[in-house]
Amino acid sequence: MNFLSDTTSPAHPAILASLADANHGYAPSYGNDRLTAELKSRLESLFESELELVLTTSGTASNALALSILCPPHGMILCHDEAHIHRDERGAPEFFTGGGKLLPLRGSHAKIDPAELEQALAQWPQDFVHTPPPRVLSVSNLNESGCRYSVRELKALTGPAKSKGLGVHFDGARFANALVSSTESAAAMSWQAGADILCLGATKNGALGAEAILLFGEPRARLSELQARQKRAGHMGPKARYIAAQMLAWLRDDLWLDLARHANAAAAEIAEILRKAGADILHPVDGNEVFARMDDALAEQLRAGGAGFYQWPDGSARLVASWSTSDEELRAFEKIVSG
Repeated sequence: MNFLSDTTSPAHPAILASLADANHGYAPSYGNDRLTAELKSRLESLFESELELVLTTSGTASNALALSILCPPHGMILCHDEAHIHRDERGAPEFFTGGGKLLPLRGSHAKIDPAELEQALAQWPQDFVHTPPPRVLSVSNLNESGCRYSVRELKALTGPAKSKGLGVHFDGARFANALVSSTESAAAMSWQAGADILCLGATKNGALGAEAILLFGEPRARLSELQARQKRAGHMGPKARYIAAQMLAWLRDDLWLDLARHANAAAAEIAEILRKAGADILHPVDGNEVFARMDDALAEQLRAGGAGFYQWPDGSARLVASWSTSDEELRAFEKIVSG
């Protein structure tokens, strides 16, 4: 019963099979191969837009590289205080931008409060020499509390940001989980909601290590700059076909959505089991993460029974379901909780 993170889960068999299929003969290096071109075409169809594509193997690399072409060294990135780029990337965005400042904003359930954003945009002008100007808005969807921004909520943030000339970055490490919990299309939840760049993650949802930086609209013209930064940072994989092969299998026949639905459903069941046991579920369970406040006795009972989960800084327990969370694990979890 491993609920520590979806990064602890195995790779899906279809993705492993796709890697084996790709492992024949020779192919051009650094993304100039047939599979990467096929992936780009598939993503353009899925997102209903022309786009440019850069592949990486980690979400941190994707986020930091994406932000580096949106934010100059003297600029500022606005994000939620709980954002992964702020809390969990060891200063990578600041490092890759050459000194860009992160300004954390508040909001319940790790969602940026539009009033907080408006206040920040008013307090930090673009043309005052003594302060860093806001240049980027970064939004995570799913966010760090496992909650989904609706399209309306996204536009309430990206609209004011774009009116001030900011670029918009979406951290989509769990984009699939957010998408299947809505009735929206991939396009509606990304560029149509204001994203200039989406970092689309497959690693948490069945892949070994596969992430895609998607550039929409005007940022497409900055592909060569992004590639140059990727190379200089040591994140340009020479055998990109193996990353592309993972993502092609992930997208084929909507596997990525099926895996996300399974993980989301498992999380909803975990939340219900804990709720019946008297635990307080702190945030809406919009995806595959559950944050629960429980008494010490129940927490110890779960650990003793073999359930792995993280103790969050606020004292709650975070339990993360994945595509591979089995019904047997859920029944064993329920048995431990019920005593």
